[in-house]
This record gives sequence, C-alpha cells and structure tokens, in this order.
Amino acid sequence: MITDWKSHLISALHLEHTVAAVKEKNVPHHRSSIWYYFGGLALMFFTIQVVTGVMLLFYYQPTAELAHKSIERIMTQVPFGWLIRSVHSWSANALMAMIFIHMFSAFLMKSYRAPRSIMWLTGIILLLLMMGFGFTGYLLPWDQTAYFATKIGTEVPKALPWLGDIISSLIKGAKDVNGTTLTRMFALHVGVLPIISILLVLVHVTLILLLGSGVPPVAKVTGATKYFPDYLLKEVMVWLIGFGLLIAIAVLYPWELGKAYDLANPTEPPAGVHPEWYFMFLFQTLKVIPEWLAIFGFGILLIFWTLVPFLDRKANGGERSPIFTYFGVVAILYLCVMTAWAYIAVGDERAQTPTEKIQQVPKQGGDSAK
Repeated sequence: MITDWKSHLISALHLEHTVAAVKEKNVPHHRSSIWYYFGGLALMFFTIQVVTGVMLLFYYQPTAELAHKSIERIMTQVPFGWLIRSVHSWSANALMAMIFIHMFSAFLMKSYRAPRSIMWLTGIILLLLMMGFGFTGYLLPWDQTAYFATKIGTEVPKALPWLGDIISSLIKGAKDVNGTTLTRMFALHVGVLPIISILLVLVHVTLILLLGSGVPPVAKVTGATKYFPDYLLKEVMVWLIGFGLLIAIAVLYPWELGKAYDLANPTEPPAGVHPEWYFMFLFQTLKVIPEWLAIFGFGILLIFWTLVPFLDRKANGGERSPIFTYFGVVAILYLCVMTAWAYIAVGDERAQTPTEKIQQVPKQGGDSAK
C-alpha cells in the first residue's frame, strides 16, 4: 500500500526520471572527493537561511522608524529571537564561505566540463544572487554601520558612464539612502531574490543528480559509492556537524546590533565602516584603483569566469591547457590578499585618533588651506 502511494505521488509530480537518477547516481572516490561535501553544506545553510528568514519576517518591520526597534524586540522580547537572528546572520556568512569553496574546488577540478556547462552557469548566477542577499540584507537592521556601508555601496555604480547615476538611483529609490531604500532592499531580500534563488537551486541540484559529480582530469578513481542511501547518510552526518557548529557559534557569539541611525539627526560615519567579508576584496580594490576601472575590470573577469566552460579547449574536446588552473589559483590568492589588506586597513583606521585622521585629510584649494 505504501509503495503504491509513493509510486502514485512520484508519477503525479513527474519525478520518475529524477528518482531514477538518484537511485543510479554514484559518487566517485579519489583524492579530491572531500570537496564534494561543500556543495551539500551550501545547500544546508541556504535552507537554514530560508527557514530563519521566514521566522524573522513575522516580527520585522521594514521602515526607517521601526526597523531597528523591531530587531531589538526580536532579540530581547521574542522567545529565542536572539538565537534565530544569530543563526540567520552566522549562517549567511557560512553560506558564502561554502559557496566560494565549492565554486573554486569545482573550477580547479574542471567540473565545468561538458556535459556540466549549464550547471556551472547556474552556479555562477547563484553566487551573484547570494551576494545580492548579503548586500540587500545588510541595511535591514538600520544601524549606523549598515547605513553608511550601504551608502558607500550604492555610490559605487555612479563611476559608470551614462548609466551610473540611473543605476544608483534605482538601487536607493531616492537621491540618498533613506526609508525608501530600506523598503526597496527589504522587497528584494525577501521577495525577488528568494523566488529566483529557490528556482535556480532546484535546477542546480537536479542537474547534479542527473549529470553526476565531475572528476579531475588527473585524478585516479579508486571506486564509487551509491548516492542513495550510502553517500547521502555520510552527507547528512556532515550537515549535522555543520549545524551543530553553527548553533554553538550563535549561542557563544550572538550577532550584535549597533546603534540605530536617525535620519533626523545625521552623524558622521563611525571609524572603520566596511561591508561583509565577502565584499572586502572589492572594497579594497576600489580604494587602490579608480572605481570605473575596477567596475569594468571585474565585469570583464566575471564574463570570462562565466564562459570558462566554452573557452577551455579541454571542455570542448581539445588539448588540455593549464592556463585556467593558474588563473583559478591567482584568483584565490587575489581574493585572500585583498581581503586581508582591507581588514588591516580597517584596523588601522579604527586605531587612529581623531587628530590623526584630520591631519591626513588632503587640503583642497588655497582658501581651505588658510
């Protein structure tokens, strides 16, 4: 009876091919097999984001007057509200870490090769969507750090010719960051981005089930494990460990809430304002080179990164070239160096006294110098 019920449900949902693919899928064993787990961890943290985000949505109020107060209420009055918010914030960072590790491991293992080219494209889009979640969600607490970090971020597109001011205005919804910006960020964060992301996650996971896991060109496959139920049980154990660590961090280090920003009483930005860590490489790059050059440069690199499956000759049956592996290693080093440099610069800025900061401001024009 149970078997018939399951068969009817699978047939009604048109999941016959998917179920068959899951039953037939094997996970290969080789020296780099451990990297397969990070994709599953990313999926787990994304699920946690959705669940905790919905729970917070019941109490959050997306207005400049009430946003900060509603989060204070969540953290002080709602039962376990502080824990849910901490889990949501920490899991967002864990999700980005897993996505970066998963992306670079897939790149270095050449998992973008045919027939997985479309799977690589969906992964790149998901990376951009997750970064969009980070950017739109950063303003929602409406504290001073979030306000000024968003103000800086929304000014960056202005460096683009012709369309820069339009893009910046569309993001902010006004000439400057205000309550309209908060409402717009909230709508993107809980409405637009989740719908697109969930659909793409389903497509990405389905492609993995149908196409299987990629094997590095030089890897020696020593065996294989049936995905269901053997490998899935191992993956569930990894998920439980990751979930346990997340809860422990959220309990021991609750996510802080800064001082509310008051639009009626504008203040100077606090020392060391900066975005989340996964934007720090871009933050530091914008300090080193002109903004327009950084935007165009990263745009070109993103296009190249996205089209790698079609540029790598090995991916198209041609002779293997190591240049793409070198490019991946350089990209990792660049992200690490620029991120570390950015945090060192932020630490130095916070350590400076107000007098030191004034002395470092360049004088502009003769009148101001007098």
